[in-house]
Amino acid sequence: MSDKTAKLYQEGKTQEAIQALIKDIDHKPKNANNYLELSTYLLEQGAIDQAKKLLIQAKGLVKKPQDMDYNLAICYYMEGDFDRALALLDTIPNNDETYYQKALVFHKLGNPQKALAFAMSVSKVDNDLLELLGDIWLSLGDFARARENYLKIPKDERSGKLNFLIGVTLFGSNRQEAEQYFALAEKIDPDYYQIAKKQYDSLLKVVKQGK
Repeated sequence: MSDKTAKLYQEGKTQEAIQALIKDIDHKPKNANNYLELSTYLLEQGAIDQAKKLLIQAKGLVKKPQDMDYNLAICYYMEGDFDRALALLDTIPNNDETYYQKALVFHKLGNPQKALAFAMSVSKVDNDLLELLGDIWLSLGDFARARENYLKIPKDERSGKLNFLIGVTLFGSNRQEAEQYFALAEKIDPDYYQIAKKQYDSLLKVVKQGK
């Protein structure tokens, strides 16, 4: 990642950073880092198809085509093509990034046991990993462990989704506290709150009846 384009991107000058990278690619079409940086920015902007086409093109130009595979796997994941994403990830040497991405894929494929195994293999713990671990434990029905991971994320860094799911994990044991988290989720992200409320309505009814 070049300091110049990274600085532009961090300053919110997204299009300038992208245009600068396109020029760099035109001048040095075999430089893998430029493709990786540009595809990362495109993915962050939601331009998945553009990022995918760029990476496929790069594989025919750079010295080590496999260097594009991790970002390309992310493209497939974001498109919902989980099987293809997993097949590509399986060709890449395992490290924290591939473990995390495999955990995401298996979670989406509805295989929480494998998702958990890969997530637990990640050595560097950050908010993204904690959220994923919480999601996996929640899908396994272990509310206590799900909540334990969610609560490790600092309060001011929790999204509406996180607060809502903390509420879900508390609903059966402390409904009053759960309602406080639901209210916070609605305040932070009202759109997500409405969707999640419908999504988890059946589960919350079961939990309530079980009390």
